[in-house]
Amino acid sequence: MPTSPIGQRRAAPSTLAAAGLPERADIVVVGAGLIGLSAAWRLAESGRSVTVVERETVGAGASLAATGMLAPAAEHEPGSDLLLPLALDSLRRWPAFRDALQAASGTDIDYRQEGTLVLAIGRDEVERLRFRYDLQRRSGVAAQWLAGSEVRRREPALRPSVTAGVFCPLDHQVDPRLVMAALTEACRRAGVTIVERCAAEALDWTNGRVTGLRTRAGPIAAGTVILAAGAWSGAGSLLPEPLSLPVRPIKGQSLALRTTRRTGTLGHMVWTEQIHMAPKGDGHLIVGATVEDCGFREGVTAGGLYALLEGARRVLPGIEEMEVDAVWSGYRPTSDDDAPIIGEIAPGLVVATGHHRNGYLLGPATAEAVASLVETGAVPAFARDFGLSRFARTGTLRASA
Repeated sequence: MPTSPIGQRRAAPSTLAAAGLPERADIVVVGAGLIGLSAAWRLAESGRSVTVVERETVGAGASLAATGMLAPAAEHEPGSDLLLPLALDSLRRWPAFRDALQAASGTDIDYRQEGTLVLAIGRDEVERLRFRYDLQRRSGVAAQWLAGSEVRRREPALRPSVTAGVFCPLDHQVDPRLVMAALTEACRRAGVTIVERCAAEALDWTNGRVTGLRTRAGPIAAGTVILAAGAWSGAGSLLPEPLSLPVRPIKGQSLALRTTRRTGTLGHMVWTEQIHMAPKGDGHLIVGATVEDCGFREGVTAGGLYALLEGARRVLPGIEEMEVDAVWSGYRPTSDDDAPIIGEIAPGLVVATGHHRNGYLLGPATAEAVASLVETGAVPAFARDFGLSRFARTGTLRASA
């Protein structure tokens, strides 16, 4: 089960001092997930004083529940043309982000570059996969069509019934537990204050500008507040109605299988229409993830686990001998168009949320976009299409900022 990688200060309901919170910071970040900590680290490295407040524990919403896929090719589907350039831009940023993060934290994040195999079984799935492959090729995404025999040559443990596949060589992956541990340590070394179990309750406003944040431990004055609370960014009463965010939770259940030399494992990330599987450097095989539009309904269900195990067994018979090491669920922060919301929605208030299932992929670009916005007052060109105002244009936002 995902847990906070490094214990941080726990907020008490009394005073700022007791909670370990400063009275003022240049930047206050709401949310200690991948997006919030990446932005906090980037801004602290530039000399800003940064405080992060988290309602639960580090990574508790989606970041520690994720698989860690950096897969713009496998993820590309009809309707995602707007997102693809940002996804490819962020993937190009990942090697430098990886190197800087590992150097700043002293932690290896298990960055793997074997690519993704997307599989099909039977005529109907082959036809749908061919449609997806044609879309990838038209969009300029690196992808290669493979016959079933070639798929099984690359992954001998797969069932003979695998009929065809698409190989996406530039899709990469990381281990979310290691990334979150590294970000936590990098933030600590950069001077970021992280306070867990400290819910944000209200924004402080002065003459139409956000000037701070009220938490259950007390108020913090801030030059800028960054809302990166994941699936909770659109919930509660933190934002006034005209600034409400079209973000909701999409629950996902996943499990970790322990592989051995006898059971074998996979050499690539493997996707099917039902599930995805990602081998990790510590010997685990992560199987994910269900897609459940059920609000913040907690828990792991028998139906969810059955769907994951049956979907994996359908292409990889060896899972029958693998031990189930952990099961968990989390909440993807999903906007109405499945793309992130990045920008200043009011003076002094920046949002970075709604990344759906692409949080890890989009982390480096989002952190850079947020830092650039705070430092220069402008969103860089690569992220300019992802402001809140786009929902007003499509009629899905009640009021535009």
